Amino acid sequence: MISLRPALQSHATRLIGFAKKHPGLIAIFGFLSGVASFFLVERKESLAQVIALIMLAGWAWLLLENWLRTGILRRFGVEMSPVVMRYVTQLVHQESLFFTLPFFIAVTTWDHGQVGFTLLLVGCALVSLIDPIYYKWLAPRRSLFVAYHALTLFAVLLVVIPLIFHLSTGQSLWWALALALLFSLPSLRGLLPKGYWWRIPVLVLMLITMAVVTWMAREWIPPAALRLTGITLSQHMDREKREPGNSIEQITASRLHQEGLYAWTSVRAPRGLREKIHHVWIMDGYEKDRITLDISGGREKGYRAWTHKRNFPADPVGQWQVRVITDSGQLVGLTRFTVTESSPEPVSLTEPIAVPEKIAVPEQKDELPLDDIELETE
Repeated sequence: MISLRPALQSHATRLIGFAKKHPGLIAIFGFLSGVASFFLVERKESLAQVIALIMLAGWAWLLLENWLRTGILRRFGVEMSPVVMRYVTQLVHQESLFFTLPFFIAVTTWDHGQVGFTLLLVGCALVSLIDPIYYKWLAPRRSLFVAYHALTLFAVLLVVIPLIFHLSTGQSLWWALALALLFSLPSLRGLLPKGYWWRIPVLVLMLITMAVVTWMAREWIPPAALRLTGITLSQHMDREKREPGNSIEQITASRLHQEGLYAWTSVRAPRGLREKIHHVWIMDGYEKDRITLDISGGREKGYRAWTHKRNFPADPVGQWQVRVITDSGQLVGLTRFTVTESSPEPVSLTEPIAVPEKIAVPEQKDELPLDDIELETE
């Protein structure tokens, strides 16, 4: 046991010295491992799961830090200095953030509020690389560092939970939020003075507040496990090739009523993942239709599905969106189109203008008949 002590100390010192001398290599390795996992999800998912487990192992070290330090001291007689532990924490933050970035960058809808969450992760990753900012600005601010720590763990869990356990996006979001707050509890306790009866109620209130705020903002959190590879609005569909016709961005009200509109989407997900998504039709900020689709992961080209909407309001003129969202309300992607006024029909000056009788027209309900839904199930 005594003979191992100098060797362990020597290896640890050399490793830390190398990492300090080449901090960019750690970030590059983390980013490359994230890119590799992103592409391995569809082809060699088992390897992606191994990389994800390595990420969790790093967090297990941080969560069990005190116990492991005591165990190493008793078993090998080596005491891990606080400096070493702080640097290990920084390495785990770097690895985790650069591992998750490829997943979130790929699924972010860049003309939506999701861009804020992804840019926040990018900023956190850059902070982990710059020692003066990380150690002299972030680490001394205890509350800010706790938030930084919890956000990093939350992002990692959003990626690895669907990969390893094949939970749905909503389930993964719930578990990631619960575990991130639970494992942040020891750090949160350090923010409050000791010896006061109100510490526990305040801690509970802090956890509830953080959970509620995060859940309410879930629309702005990209679903790391789902990637929209294609979305098209068209008036035609090639049923044999199962591909949409030409994409449109503008259509007149008369053509919309006559022919309707197809919304075609392709969504990629890890193998074994089954998910409910919704095509939500929105006019001028108000939801008009919601069509539920069941998808399954594993197809290289993504799970393709389309819906054909024909029952539009009597006056559909306005700005429209078709949003693809998960069962938990997270946005997978969206597209927009505009409905314009119909061109007036030319009137003959040689014929009298017929005045139509008033006809009672039943009120149109904004519901989608079952035969309006067509799905690709391969």
